[in-house]
Order: sequence, then C-alpha cells, then structure tokens
Amino acid sequence: MNNPSQHTAPALGQALIPVIVLVALLAVSVYLYGDGASSGPNQLALLLSAMAAAALGWRNGHSWKDLQAGIVHGISLATGAILILLMVGSLIGSWILSGTVPTMIHMGLSVLSPTWFYAAAVVICAIVALATGSSWTTAGTIGVALIGIATVQGLNLGMAAGAVISGAYFGDKMSPLSDTTNLAPAMAGTDLFTHIRHMVWTTTPSILIAIALYAGLGLWLGGATDTSDVLVIQQQLATQFNISWVNLLPAVVVIALVVRKVPAFPALLIGALTGCVFAVGFQREAVLRFVGETDLPTSLALLKGAWTSLFDGYALQSGNTALDELLSRGGMSSMLNTVWLILMAMTFGAVMETTGMLQRIAASILSSVRGTGSLIAATLCTAIGMNIIASDQYIAIVLPGRMFRAEFRRRGLSPKNLSRALEDGGTLTSALVPWNTCGAFMAGTLGVATLTYAPFAFFNLINPVISLIYGFTGFTIQKLSPAELDEEQPLTA
Repeated sequence: MNNPSQHTAPALGQALIPVIVLVALLAVSVYLYGDGASSGPNQLALLLSAMAAAALGWRNGHSWKDLQAGIVHGISLATGAILILLMVGSLIGSWILSGTVPTMIHMGLSVLSPTWFYAAAVVICAIVALATGSSWTTAGTIGVALIGIATVQGLNLGMAAGAVISGAYFGDKMSPLSDTTNLAPAMAGTDLFTHIRHMVWTTTPSILIAIALYAGLGLWLGGATDTSDVLVIQQQLATQFNISWVNLLPAVVVIALVVRKVPAFPALLIGALTGCVFAVGFQREAVLRFVGETDLPTSLALLKGAWTSLFDGYALQSGNTALDELLSRGGMSSMLNTVWLILMAMTFGAVMETTGMLQRIAASILSSVRGTGSLIAATLCTAIGMNIIASDQYIAIVLPGRMFRAEFRRRGLSPKNLSRALEDGGTLTSALVPWNTCGAFMAGTLGVATLTYAPFAFFNLINPVISLIYGFTGFTIQKLSPAELDEEQPLTA
C-alpha cells in the first residue's frame, strides 16, 4: 500500500465533486426512468460517482490497489446485511406458502378497520421490533402482512408503509437487542442502558405525535372501504389456503429466537425453514397447485414447492388480479436488485472514505460549531449526510461518533448526548434515503418506493427535529460531572 504521507489531502471543493456528480446523475435517472430508476439506473449512477471519486483520489496519490482494497472492505461491511436481505426474501416466500402471511392478512382484515389502521400498525410494529430488536425483521414479517391488509382495504400504501417503518424504527431504537442501539453508545463512550434511558426523552414525544397524526389521518381518510370487497378477499384466501391460528407459529418461532438473542440470519433461516415445514404439513393442496407437476410423486412435488418458495418466491393464480399481485412475491431472487443497489452504494461510500473525502466534508461541518446547539446540529447533519453519501447507517453512526466524541468531552458534555444524537440522525433517517441500505431494504421488502413512504414516516422525520430543539434549548442535555471529567477516556471505541 502507498505511504499515507504521499497522499494529498482533498480540499473541500474537491471532496464535494463526487457528491455533486451523484446528485446530478440520480436526478437525471429519476427524470428518465421514474419509478424504475432503482432497477439499474441508480446503481449505475452510484458506480460512476464512485469512479469520479476514484479518479480524484488517484490524482491525490492513491493507487488503484488502495482504492480497490477500500472497496472490498466497504462491501464486506454490507455482507451481513445482504445475507439478511436474501434470507428475508426466502422467509416471505415460505411464509406465504405456509399460510402464515395469508392468515395474518385474513385475521387482520377482521380486526383492523381502515379508520384506525395506520395508528394500530405503528403500535403493532413497535411492540414486535422492541421484542426482536430488528426493524428489518419486523418490516419483513409483520410489515409485509400489514401492507397486504392495506392493499386489500384500498388504503394509501405510502402512508401504511410509513406507519410500519415508524413503529419498526421506534421499537428497534429502544430495544437493547438492536445492533445500532448497541453501536451508538459504543462509539460515544457510554453504556447501553444509559443510552436507552436518555433516548426516551426524544423518542416518546416523537412516537406520540406520530400516532396522533396517523389516527387523525385515519379518521379523515379511512372508513370508505366497501366491506363486501374485504369479505370477498377473505373468502378467496380461505379457498386458497387453510386459515388457522396454527399458521402463525413460524412467526412466533422467529420472535422467540430473536428475543433469546439468536443472531438475525440464523433466526430468519430457521423461520423460513419452519415455514416450509408448515407448508408441507398444513398447506399440501396449495403447495401442489403452486408446483403444478403431474409426473412427480407427491412427496417430491411438496419438496419442490417448498424449495422454490425459498429461492424464487411464491406465485398465486387465483383469478383475482389484486390478490395474485399481493401474494405473488418473495424468494431470494426478489432481493437481487436491492443487493445490486447496496453493492454499488457501498462501493461509492468506500471510495469516498478511502480517499479522505468523507472525512473532509465532515470536518468542514465541525469547523462551524460554536455552542452546544450547533454541536448537536452538526452531529445530526453529519449523520444524515453520511446516510446520503455513504449509503449506510453504520457509517452514519461510526464516523460522526469518532469525529465528535472528543469535542463533546472537551465541552464537558456527557457522551450520552452524542449517542442519542447519533441514533436520532443516523439510525432514523437511513430508511428515508432510496439508495441507503435501509431505504433499499424497506422499499424492496414492503413493495413501496422509498420516496413514496418517506413523507409519511412521521416518527423518523419528527425525532431528529425534536433532538435539534433539545440541543438549542439545553433541555435534557447532560453535563459531565467533575469526576467524569477527570477520568481518562479513549477517543475511539
């Protein structure tokens, strides 16, 4: 590798060039391709922007070998997310075939009225995410079922997805099982439960305001659904699948595994395989209809159906177009486009970090910091910016955490202020960026474009604003005690 002393540090104007290129290309992509921009054009925009950054890095003394090593390392950081994404695809396919998702939809149609759907969706997803510590798992399981119910009831899918994401991120943010909830205090230099208790001050008013907004919108917009359409869908679901409470056990298995701190990937794999077992055991006719084979023994046909649901999803042919579109999805293959987007996004972020451009942009923000309010604002803006530029919520927590940790301590501010700001700005806004791994995941899993649900993800939008208000007013901003100031603290986690 090259000697770092031979590298020329990028100027701010130079560091902004790849960002400007990316914004311009993404704008052209959306203009030319519309909703199809995320199916290839955006990926190419990210790759070309990464190469623009690489060209500038080469000009500053970075060799291609260094840049390639940075890209490989950057992509490796997303490997876990990619595996989880693929496994969620398998889980969706097998859970539809097993009757788990159809049962959720069938029962949900009986208890979730259009009037209170959005508010109820927030509460349901918040509880599940709090128990599991995963917004991704919540969206990929309960969220998929809720979107299905919203589709059948003719509700606004952007609003429904926003409600699902609001609840999922609230529960994820407040759960000690969450990876980002553990990462933020580690970067800031505080402990997990101190961090969670401090977040209560920003998350509680945010989620209450969000629920009130969803309830108000439900009262205003809901209640116009023709119940006869709902009954028809329920009857057709009962015709295609054996609807029973037993079908919900695969979901119970996944929740129990995650609560017991089983990592997400094996927990989702077990959940997907459990779905296959239940499909073979309780949905034999549905599986055989799905396979459509007449020359295979029944046992092999059942195996083929379960196997296919894992890698290629499930396809329903009931004759009802709306129902067929609703339940024809899932499988690893359905996530490949999102994986492609993640790979390109991580490539761009890795080149920007390797060349020092990410750090240069963030440092320029720090130079304008004066008081506590502007320091909190700088932390929030940097975390949000990292979500946009680096396309990854982990970078949006790690990089600002490392940058601002010493500054918070120098100003006598408790590290729990930093850890809270990292989550308020980094974790929550990640799902609002189309090319971010979280935004791409939510769009791919829920089947609703990021920019369609983003205006309705009220919790994710409100929480950073409340955090900013607290920063400038000083409300709940904690100072370090004299004893804590005397303690020697490392500058990195």
